Amino acid sequence: MVAPQPLRVVRCGGSKLSGARAAFSADAKYLLCASGDYVKVYSTATEKCVHILQGHTNLVTGIQLNPQNHMQLYSCSLDGTIKLWDFTDGILIKVCKYFVLSQLFMDSRVVHYWFQLVSVKLPKTPDQEVEAKELSLILDDIGQWPKCTMFFFYIKCINHILFSLSATSKKGANNYFTCVACHPKEDCIASGHKDGKIRLWRNFNHKREYTFSTLHWHHDVVMDLAFSVEGTSLLSGGVESVLVQWRDGSDYKKEFLPRLGSTIEHISASPDGTFYCTSHTENKIIIIHSSLSVSAVIQGLVKGSDVKTGLVVDPRTKALVLNGKPGHLQFYCLQTDKQLYNLDIVQQEYIHQIGLNQVDLVKAAFSAQGNWLATVEQREEKEVELELQMKLWNYDEQTQSFTLNTRINMPHEDHVTALCFRDTDELEDGTPTLVTAGNDGRFKVWVLVNDSDSEKPSMGWSCDFVGSYHNYPATNCCFSEDGSLLAVSFEETVTVWNSDTWDLICTFCHPPGRIQNLCFGRLSCSKYLLGTTDCGFLCCWNLLSCALEWSAQLNVMVLQPDPLSENIAAVSRLLEGSDLFVFKPNEPRPFCIQRNVCRERVQCAVFIPRDVPDSIGSEKHQWLSRSQLYFLTETQDLLTFSTKSAEERLTPSSRQLAVEESLPMTPFSLLLGKHRHQQQSKENADLDTAVVQSHLAQGSPAVKELLHTPAHVLPSASFLCSIFINSVLISKENKSAGEVVDVVEMDSEKAEDESDEDLELTEMEQDINPTEFLGEITEIKLSKSQEKQLRKIRRMDYSWVAAL
Repeated sequence: MVAPQPLRVVRCGGSKLSGARAAFSADAKYLLCASGDYVKVYSTATEKCVHILQGHTNLVTGIQLNPQNHMQLYSCSLDGTIKLWDFTDGILIKVCKYFVLSQLFMDSRVVHYWFQLVSVKLPKTPDQEVEAKELSLILDDIGQWPKCTMFFFYIKCINHILFSLSATSKKGANNYFTCVACHPKEDCIASGHKDGKIRLWRNFNHKREYTFSTLHWHHDVVMDLAFSVEGTSLLSGGVESVLVQWRDGSDYKKEFLPRLGSTIEHISASPDGTFYCTSHTENKIIIIHSSLSVSAVIQGLVKGSDVKTGLVVDPRTKALVLNGKPGHLQFYCLQTDKQLYNLDIVQQEYIHQIGLNQVDLVKAAFSAQGNWLATVEQREEKEVELELQMKLWNYDEQTQSFTLNTRINMPHEDHVTALCFRDTDELEDGTPTLVTAGNDGRFKVWVLVNDSDSEKPSMGWSCDFVGSYHNYPATNCCFSEDGSLLAVSFEETVTVWNSDTWDLICTFCHPPGRIQNLCFGRLSCSKYLLGTTDCGFLCCWNLLSCALEWSAQLNVMVLQPDPLSENIAAVSRLLEGSDLFVFKPNEPRPFCIQRNVCRERVQCAVFIPRDVPDSIGSEKHQWLSRSQLYFLTETQDLLTFSTKSAEERLTPSSRQLAVEESLPMTPFSLLLGKHRHQQQSKENADLDTAVVQSHLAQGSPAVKELLHTPAHVLPSASFLCSIFINSVLISKENKSAGEVVDVVEMDSEKAEDESDEDLELTEMEQDINPTEFLGEITEIKLSKSQEKQLRKIRRMDYSWVAAL
């Protein structure tokens, strides 16, 4: 009997791609980047993640290719280990443990962190797990940012050279260092500063005094610098979202790649000089050709300051939808851990200015079939001045995207707190219906009506009903599974309304606390209504008896029902961490309890239906078979639950890289490798070369012997060259008699073509008989050209068909 696997909390996506500087492989076919506690390997040609290196238990802070083996990679992490990987096969070669030391100095006003630059000598032992004990201090009291540390490989002895600048100047310059980069071949260091200036330091390795020159284009802090492989160009980036290329260290020779989307955090160059890559604050990496043209974009989950829309599921693509760039909705694919596309909701240019109040996207909801999308955006200049706008978007099958249908200004007089669509599949009416709730003490029902006129037919949304309850602020709203009931919470009271007549049916009130979450039960538990309060109570009401069924004090922060089952997930927040409770409304005792799922507070959660039900052995975890639960933490880490191990979660494409793609193209591989098979497949499709292909399909004994003989016993290539070339050629003796006759007839056919053209003109006039138009068809006779073509077909040799 196989023991059931424990339930694990795994990071399924959304990790920051720009936390550390990315690295190219030696041939620039792969890009390696740190993503949370993983190292991901992307293809520079297809933008796909082809491998995931898993093994660290904490944040990966840096990666570097092995100088002695370009197929290996070093990675360091906050878990106190340095790991050596074979990234082509995903094999962990060695683990080196070291101690993480930090000194903390405190005074009466501020806390200072002192960092040390330490050299770690990796032991050369055959063991897979070793411990680094030889540590040597290089420099003390350095900056905490890794971009302020760089190595000079040509300096054999360690010398401390102090470059000093005044922190501020009379002209208002800010000279604080933000990043450094070393020239690969010359005696030069480039440094970036907070005032946007770049300084090139020279002559510091000589007895005379060092000198520096200044380059200035950035208006704000310089985020990162990088030299090209040959050192002829210097790349810089900052908050302007522009990559600047400085030629030969001159202020007059610079080129720009603008509109990259967001602040550039890191810049890397490939070892062969063909690509650059920039890492951005909106969690994306742009691969750029050396000619400053964008080659590929690797977009991760965009992380903002706050996810106000929560986690929403697109019913069409099963994609995760939430706040993306300012004023945008991002559609994120969980299977590929990649963003599908962005939808511009606000449709206004975002101004990068601190303290400026701009339009913010706060609410979003989909209809049951995904045909309609409702969004709410707001802009609040002061407490009194509030701008609200609700937009209804219709899905266009032709463009495969959402188009704006209706814009409603000020749908409520105060903030919109909730909105939801009614599922119209099981209703006879079938009219799309949307309900919004606001702090103005109202909930409004919006329906799709026909706004057609005599000239142009159109459909639009309008308000159909307005409801309230003692003018209390409406905080939540939701429909039942069949759409017949609507529940709206007003402060501490829950009201239930008939969705056909909009009559108030009953009210529920539970002391004390304001209602925070509200949802109906599903399937066999559809007669229950559940809600949570800000005082920590979880309440379950019976709609048939109109009474409280049960309640529990769990301090529930998130309440999420499964759309395909009766299960409901509740996440509670305690002092030590967040706990998960999975239960059914008809049973107050949860059947699955998962303690300490994460240390941070869970902001929101969502169930996403699976395309194919998953086979889970444990009965305790069967609630994950049809739907997958995802939840987002305060640090915007997207987590989920899984009963599979790390190896089982890997897809076949990420378990093994295609080795053929990393091999160099040689003349021998062109003759016998994949390229030759591709050419043969194209030639097989051509009917004119069918006879030639029949001979090649039989194979050559010389080729077979060459491929099956061990390499160490083969003669020299010069000896085999003539034999190999002659074996793939077709000799004249092998041609059939019919082929020789066809070649001879080619000359005679050219001479007869001119005479045949004149004959065909006269024959066409004879063939056109008026009796054919009357339906009288006479005996059909072939022309001379048709008879000649028939004789040619009869003489053709079709013996090659037997070989197939």
